Amino acid sequence: ERGNIRVRMVRYSPGYLADHWCSRGHVLLVLDGELDTELKDGSVHRLGPGTSYQGSSDGAPHRSRTEGGATLFIVD
Repeated sequence: ERGNIRVRMVRYSPGYLADHWCSRGHVLLVLDGELDTELKDGSVHRLGPGTSYQGSSDGAPHRSRTEGGATLFIVD
């Protein structure tokens, strides 16, 4: 962590579902597994290894879930 910037690697176990809607901006890269990012509007976006997304803090609230587990590199 440096100031208000956080860089981390996260491992989500199989069956993970975020318990909240997140409004913070992220740069996220999937290193392994598959991750579903659900937006509060109901749309779902599946990401696999090597794919990423960038979201701003003023963007749509989102939450993550994974059936089989996933490893992510996140900057927020």
